[in-house]
Amino acid sequence: MHLTDPAFIQRLESLALLAQRVLGGKLQANRRTTRKGTGVSFADYAEYHPGDDHRAIDWRVYGRMEHLVIKLFELEEDMTLVILLDTSVSMQAKLFYAKQLAAALGFLALRGLDRVAVYALSSTITPVLETSHGRAKVMPLLRSLESIEAAGKASDLESGCRTLVARHRRRMMVVPISDFFFPSGFDAALSLLRYYRHEVFCLQLQNETDRGYAPRGDAELVCVETGRTRRVTVGPAEAAAYARAVEDWNESLSHSCRRRGVGLVSTTSDVSFDEVVQRLLRRGGLVA
Repeated sequence: MHLTDPAFIQRLESLALLAQRVLGGKLQANRRTTRKGTGVSFADYAEYHPGDDHRAIDWRVYGRMEHLVIKLFELEEDMTLVILLDTSVSMQAKLFYAKQLAAALGFLALRGLDRVAVYALSSTITPVLETSHGRAKVMPLLRSLESIEAAGKASDLESGCRTLVARHRRRMMVVPISDFFFPSGFDAALSLLRYYRHEVFCLQLQNETDRGYAPRGDAELVCVETGRTRRVTVGPAEAAAYARAVEDWNESLSHSCRRRGVGLVSTTSDVSFDEVVQRLLRRGGLVA
């Protein structure tokens, strides 16, 4: 199945209907900003100066204190959804599944009139879809995702995020879609994004071969990310140690996300992408 097939687009339309019922069509990131201006949520008072909007004057305060002040409100801004799609070698078997998830999130955001940008993540980031807005951009989104191929090298999340924050000055909702087997880790990257006050939601995709090692006996193991090799003899103890190491790695990701207020959903590729997105919508969208 291709991402531009009518059957796949129909599945996206079904998710959009669910989003409409549950979230009013939005992915529901936290859009409130610290900028002050005219809006819907009262934030503070400020002294009135000539030239300020007289409609913002609080006449009740003037009646009590004989002092002119204006009301300030928190602004609700459109947020750009930025999808970072990991294209490292370890993602090769899961890449189409990752593309389906990226397509669903991008589709919902464009249908909700949010802005969407997509980057392929390897040793740095490569633009796949520049910042786009509106329903007319759905097909360019799907065609752009279809063009992505595995990069054949390890991904560096921190390096990619440093490039990202330099390119995007406004607040973003950043969604890395990856197995999160980054040789240099993920902690510094998440810290960087939160330091610049971006919202972050991690989608972790793994499969059964990621989480357990079945073969026994002498073997030469090759790290698909770095290309390093090691000859080992694998018995039950070594297989169990491998499973524990992966479990510890995944728990460290979960802990890092909790500590920073970052959302996280972990799934395996045997769960349909529709089910994962439905779970996201029912829990409130892309929120921590």
